[in-house]
Amino acid sequence: MTNTARTAAPRPVHLDDVSKAIIEQLQADGRRSYADIGKAVGLSEAAVRQRVQRLTESGVMQIVAVTDPMQLGFTRQAMIGIRASGDTRELAASLAELAEIDYVVLTAGSFDVLAEVVCENDDELITLLNSRIRNLPGVRSTETFVYLKLQKQFYNWGTR
Repeated sequence: MTNTARTAAPRPVHLDDVSKAIIEQLQADGRRSYADIGKAVGLSEAAVRQRVQRLTESGVMQIVAVTDPMQLGFTRQAMIGIRASGDTRELAASLAELAEIDYVVLTAGSFDVLAEVVCENDDELITLLNSRIRNLPGVRSTETFVYLKLQKQFYNWGTR
């Protein structure tokens, strides 16, 4: 048995109300200054900077720019449902290494793994499917759900 097979799910990190408020401030506007966040949550700029650093270094949050792929010339997005045999964690790790794939999740249900892809066009998607994804060990079958329009893409659900 490998170490990954024995590893339990990570324990949720306990966040105090101030850390949650900082996260929510950044979800509303990721470019907001530490000074402005500090005023909103009752901390100094330095204290906010330290908390943000701890939150990012621990992996609790990332601060990234979210783009609209269509406006950048990536005209084909799709979700690929994959039915697999063998260790789905190994397959998911292999999928995660492919540059065109931006999201990989192990699932329960009719698919074992879902992978979201962003491609420049249909030819790139066909090549990705036929030459790379379907050739990975453990892939039994795939079903591709082509995106016609990106209606909503937000990451501001808060910390609840």
